Amino acid sequence: MGITRGVMVTVLFGIVLFVMIPIYVPRPSFIPGFAPPPDMWPRVVSMLGMVLGLLLLGLSLSKKTEAIADPDSASEIRGNTPLRTLLARFGLAVLAFAVFVIAVELLGFLLACILLLGAVLVMTGYWRHKWISLSVAVVLPLLLYLFFSNALNTRFPAGTLLRAFGL
Repeated sequence: MGITRGVMVTVLFGIVLFVMIPIYVPRPSFIPGFAPPPDMWPRVVSMLGMVLGLLLLGLSLSKKTEAIADPDSASEIRGNTPLRTLLARFGLAVLAFAVFVIAVELLGFLLACILLLGAVLVMTGYWRHKWISLSVAVVLPLLLYLFFSNALNTRFPAGTLLRAFGL
Protein backbone atom coordinates (compact mmCIF):
# COMPACT_ATOMS: atom_id res chain seq x y z
CA MET A 1 0.00 0.00 0.00
CA GLY A 2 2.78 2.44 0.89
CA ILE A 3 4.65 1.58 -2.30
CA THR A 4 1.59 2.44 -4.37
CA ARG A 5 1.11 5.72 -2.50
CA GLY A 6 4.77 6.65 -2.93
CA VAL A 7 4.67 5.97 -6.66
CA MET A 8 1.38 7.85 -7.07
CA VAL A 9 2.62 10.92 -5.16
CA THR A 10 5.89 10.95 -7.11
CA VAL A 11 4.12 10.57 -10.46
CA LEU A 12 1.55 13.26 -9.61
CA PHE A 13 4.18 15.84 -8.69
CA GLY A 14 6.31 14.73 -11.66
CA ILE A 15 3.41 15.43 -14.02
CA VAL A 16 2.95 18.86 -12.46
CA LEU A 17 6.69 19.62 -12.65
CA PHE A 18 7.49 18.31 -16.12
CA VAL A 19 4.18 18.71 -17.96
CA MET A 20 1.80 21.21 -16.35
CA ILE A 21 4.23 23.97 -15.27
CA PRO A 22 6.02 24.28 -18.65
CA ILE A 23 2.66 24.43 -20.46
CA TYR A 24 0.54 26.60 -18.15
CA VAL A 25 2.98 28.88 -16.30
CA PRO A 26 4.31 31.53 -18.69
CA ARG A 27 7.95 32.48 -18.28
CA PRO A 28 8.83 35.98 -19.53
CA SER A 29 11.96 36.42 -21.63
CA PHE A 30 13.24 39.17 -19.32
CA ILE A 31 13.03 39.06 -15.51
CA PRO A 32 14.27 42.28 -13.87
CA GLY A 33 16.76 42.33 -11.01
CA PHE A 34 16.61 39.59 -8.42
CA ALA A 35 12.90 38.89 -8.89
CA PRO A 36 12.14 35.17 -9.01
CA PRO A 37 10.50 33.88 -12.18
CA PRO A 38 6.78 33.09 -12.02
CA ASP A 39 7.42 29.36 -12.18
CA MET A 40 9.91 29.26 -9.30
CA TRP A 41 7.55 28.45 -6.41
CA PRO A 42 5.43 25.92 -8.31
CA ARG A 43 8.66 24.16 -9.30
CA VAL A 44 9.96 24.21 -5.70
CA VAL A 45 6.70 22.77 -4.35
CA SER A 46 6.61 20.12 -7.07
CA MET A 47 10.22 19.10 -6.40
CA LEU A 48 9.53 18.84 -2.68
CA GLY A 49 6.43 16.75 -3.42
CA MET A 50 8.49 14.40 -5.58
CA VAL A 51 11.13 14.10 -2.84
CA LEU A 52 8.43 13.29 -0.28
CA GLY A 53 6.90 10.72 -2.64
CA LEU A 54 10.30 9.08 -3.14
CA LEU A 55 10.87 9.16 0.63
CA LEU A 56 7.51 7.46 1.17
CA LEU A 57 8.43 4.89 -1.46
CA GLY A 58 11.81 4.25 0.17
CA LEU A 59 10.35 3.97 3.66
CA SER A 60 7.68 1.58 2.39
CA LEU A 61 10.38 -0.78 1.17
CA SER A 62 12.05 -1.05 4.57
CA LYS A 63 11.51 -4.07 6.84
CA LYS A 64 10.24 -2.01 9.77
CA THR A 65 7.20 -0.70 7.91
CA GLU A 66 6.29 -4.22 6.80
CA ALA A 67 6.13 -5.27 10.44
CA ILE A 68 3.94 -2.28 11.35
CA ALA A 69 1.44 -2.59 8.48
CA ASP A 70 -1.19 -5.15 9.32
CA PRO A 71 -4.77 -5.30 8.01
CA ASP A 72 -6.31 -4.30 11.35
CA SER A 73 -4.32 -1.06 11.63
CA ALA A 74 -6.81 0.91 9.50
CA SER A 75 -9.67 0.09 11.86
CA GLU A 76 -7.47 0.94 14.85
CA ILE A 77 -6.62 4.34 13.38
CA ARG A 78 -10.21 5.33 12.70
CA GLY A 79 -11.44 3.84 15.98
CA ASN A 80 -15.19 3.41 16.19
CA THR A 81 -15.92 6.25 13.77
CA PRO A 82 -18.35 5.06 11.09
CA LEU A 83 -17.27 5.25 7.46
CA ARG A 84 -20.19 7.58 6.70
CA THR A 85 -18.86 10.15 9.19
CA LEU A 86 -15.35 9.91 7.73
CA LEU A 87 -16.72 10.44 4.21
CA ALA A 88 -18.73 13.44 5.43
CA ARG A 89 -15.58 14.95 6.94
CA PHE A 90 -13.73 14.38 3.68
CA GLY A 91 -16.58 16.05 1.79
CA LEU A 92 -16.41 19.06 4.11
CA ALA A 93 -12.66 19.35 3.51
CA VAL A 94 -13.17 19.29 -0.26
CA LEU A 95 -15.98 21.83 0.11
CA ALA A 96 -13.72 24.11 2.17
CA PHE A 97 -11.10 24.13 -0.59
CA ALA A 98 -13.75 24.74 -3.26
CA VAL A 99 -15.06 27.70 -1.25
CA PHE A 100 -11.44 28.89 -0.92
CA VAL A 101 -11.02 28.95 -4.71
CA ILE A 102 -14.21 30.98 -5.10
CA ALA A 103 -13.31 33.25 -2.17
CA VAL A 104 -9.92 34.08 -3.71
CA GLU A 105 -11.73 35.48 -6.75
CA LEU A 106 -14.25 37.43 -4.67
CA LEU A 107 -12.47 38.44 -1.47
CA GLY A 108 -8.81 38.22 -2.43
CA PHE A 109 -6.05 35.90 -1.36
CA LEU A 110 -5.52 37.18 2.18
CA LEU A 111 -9.15 37.02 3.35
CA ALA A 112 -9.65 33.67 1.61
CA CYS A 113 -6.61 32.25 3.44
CA ILE A 114 -7.92 33.52 6.76
CA LEU A 115 -11.28 31.85 6.11
CA LEU A 116 -9.67 28.60 4.96
CA LEU A 117 -7.37 28.38 7.98
CA GLY A 118 -10.31 29.11 10.28
CA ALA A 119 -12.30 26.32 8.61
CA VAL A 120 -9.38 23.91 8.90
CA LEU A 121 -8.97 24.70 12.60
CA VAL A 122 -12.69 24.10 13.15
CA MET A 123 -12.57 20.78 11.27
CA THR A 124 -9.54 19.54 13.20
CA GLY A 125 -11.23 20.23 16.52
CA TYR A 126 -8.84 22.96 17.59
CA TRP A 127 -11.77 25.39 17.84
CA ARG A 128 -12.11 24.62 21.57
CA HIS A 129 -9.40 27.24 22.10
CA LYS A 130 -11.30 30.01 20.30
CA TRP A 131 -8.96 32.93 20.98
CA ILE A 132 -5.86 31.00 19.98
CA SER A 133 -7.57 29.67 16.86
CA LEU A 134 -8.83 33.10 15.83
CA SER A 135 -5.45 34.73 16.37
CA VAL A 136 -3.63 31.97 14.45
CA ALA A 137 -6.21 32.10 11.63
CA VAL A 138 -5.71 35.86 11.26
CA VAL A 139 -2.06 36.41 12.17
CA LEU A 140 -0.42 33.52 10.29
CA PRO A 141 -1.86 34.35 6.84
CA LEU A 142 -1.20 38.05 7.47
CA LEU A 143 2.46 37.41 8.32
CA LEU A 144 2.92 35.12 5.33
CA TYR A 145 1.22 37.68 3.07
CA LEU A 146 3.44 40.48 4.35
CA PHE A 147 6.60 38.39 3.98
CA PHE A 148 5.88 37.26 0.43
CA SER A 149 4.54 40.62 -0.76
CA ASN A 150 7.29 42.76 0.82
CA ALA A 151 10.40 40.59 0.97
CA LEU A 152 9.85 38.60 -2.23
CA ASN A 153 7.68 41.14 -4.10
CA THR A 154 5.03 38.52 -4.82
CA ARG A 155 1.66 39.79 -6.03
CA PHE A 156 -1.57 38.19 -4.82
CA PRO A 157 -5.12 38.48 -6.18
CA ALA A 158 -7.04 41.37 -4.63
CA GLY A 159 -10.55 40.02 -5.27
CA THR A 160 -13.36 41.53 -7.29
CA LEU A 161 -15.53 42.56 -4.31
CA LEU A 162 -12.66 44.37 -2.61
CA ARG A 163 -11.75 46.18 -5.83
CA ALA A 164 -15.41 47.15 -6.32
CA PHE A 165 -15.44 48.83 -2.90
CA GLY A 166 -12.03 50.41 -3.46
CA LEU A 167 -10.21 48.37 -0.79
